[in-house]
Amino acid sequence: MAHFAVEDLTFTYPEAKKEALSGVSISIEKGEYVTLCGKSGSGKTTLMRHLKTVLTPHGKRTGRILFDGQLLDTVSLREQSARIGYVMQDPDSQIVTDKVWHELAFGLESLGCDQKTMRLRVAEMANYFGIGTWFHRNVAELSGGQKQLLNLASIMAMQPDALILDEPTSQLDPIAAADFLNTVRKINLELGTTVILSEHRLEEVFPSADRVIVMENGKVLAEDTPRRIGQRLHAEQSDMAAALPSPMRIFYGVGSSLDCPLTVREGRRWLSEELKDTKIRQDSLPDPGETEEPEAKDAAVALKEVWFRYEKDAPDVLRGTSLSVPKGTLFAVVGGNGTGKSTMLKTVCGICRPYRGKVMIDGKRIEKYKAEELFRGNLAMLPQDPQSLFVKKTVEEDLVEMLADVPGSIGEKEELINGVARDCEVMGLLSSHPYDLSGGEQQRAALAKVLLCRPRILLLDEPTKGIDNFYKQKLAEILDRLKAKGATVLMVSHDVEFCAQYADSVSMFFDGGVVTTNTPARFFSQNSFYTTAANRMSRHMFKNAVTNGDVIELCRINKQN
Repeated sequence: MAHFAVEDLTFTYPEAKKEALSGVSISIEKGEYVTLCGKSGSGKTTLMRHLKTVLTPHGKRTGRILFDGQLLDTVSLREQSARIGYVMQDPDSQIVTDKVWHELAFGLESLGCDQKTMRLRVAEMANYFGIGTWFHRNVAELSGGQKQLLNLASIMAMQPDALILDEPTSQLDPIAAADFLNTVRKINLELGTTVILSEHRLEEVFPSADRVIVMENGKVLAEDTPRRIGQRLHAEQSDMAAALPSPMRIFYGVGSSLDCPLTVREGRRWLSEELKDTKIRQDSLPDPGETEEPEAKDAAVALKEVWFRYEKDAPDVLRGTSLSVPKGTLFAVVGGNGTGKSTMLKTVCGICRPYRGKVMIDGKRIEKYKAEELFRGNLAMLPQDPQSLFVKKTVEEDLVEMLADVPGSIGEKEELINGVARDCEVMGLLSSHPYDLSGGEQQRAALAKVLLCRPRILLLDEPTKGIDNFYKQKLAEILDRLKAKGATVLMVSHDVEFCAQYADSVSMFFDGGVVTTNTPARFFSQNSFYTTAANRMSRHMFKNAVTNGDVIELCRINKQN
């Protein structure tokens, strides 16, 4: 008997013209690890929310869902709470208490567990997930990675049969994301818990999955083992092939008669075998050379010895931060959760006022600007939470609002809105309520709203969060067009693959300050863990390859020798 059986499920959001799900039928067995992937807006989150009644969105639905052979709608909410765990994309949206220990116990309290059982399970989960050292801390003090781990531990304390995770690593740095996913895999293997996980970053989850389900336009496009899914997406030249793990994309980019690798480890073995009789040449790529920070003589944004704390007696978040962002460049800042990256962006746009140091915008101190002068056609920010920008009932109304005080005819404003909507691929979403959109769609709609400010300096906090690899290429094109017009982009991101491929400069943020700044080739080729899958896979042969394209190019050149 299947753990979950979805039979001909069709769903439409209120007032939506298009079905979010169309005739979806899937079966998930007990103890299976299933990865759900697809473009933003393909229906992944909508499908997953239907697997727990309390989270099912409002709208028109046909078809049925069975849980252990019983109609899900007839399973009591108490039983669903105990047996079906759900981890959301945003860690903060799921936390309901103020203390870590109380959060661990909250679900058990709600189920009416006796105190002895509760104490035992809380202690066990705290030990299993390594929470002991921050067990008594306030939740507000935790990093994004710690919050997401706490959400998982709180759910596992209830000993669920099934665990549903909706892009749980979208706000985590690469190291925290890998640790989190390793824990999920361990739960699946050791406890036999059924895992249903949706992700855009497939490097870590693809090799762990027993089965991959690919969705497109609300339908199941394909479902099979990871290797067969990779073969099929490549053979059909699907857009989703761009989301495959780096070893698979490099393999298909090079063209090889050997078996396709799935993991970085398999990729290293394949690369060694593929080029075993070749004298390796590296001269097609520039030598990273010595560490050398790029000069920024004409800085659009400059921070000089900036110190900031949120409360008088709280520890400093920014600790002498100095940063110089050259005009007309895409400048990326990477680093772990909780190191101060987002606070740094808020300082640049004046939301956070430092108690020491200088923030310069185009060579002028930020406090010398009037609000209208600073933000109208000058500086704009896309925050980490795109929902904070939505104040209207439809995406179109939100976009129209941005031009309310801008001079121009109705026709000119419509043309501006349509142009930005096309660039951000939200034309088909204009009539939708922003809160009915997927995480990736919300991100695109929020970006469209920010771009209507026509900023010369654009601040982006995790702009690739929740969006698929196919749209990341479109985002890069948008940013290239902005740079061509003289705009400057300062981006905070956990997406090292995107930074390696498209950034002009990359900085490492640690302990409230910038540790180093360099070009992507120099920066990522020197790191062991904070680097791309392509670099980890090929560094034993190519010393300075950091993107998939680098490895593919070097392989082709060396095979021609």
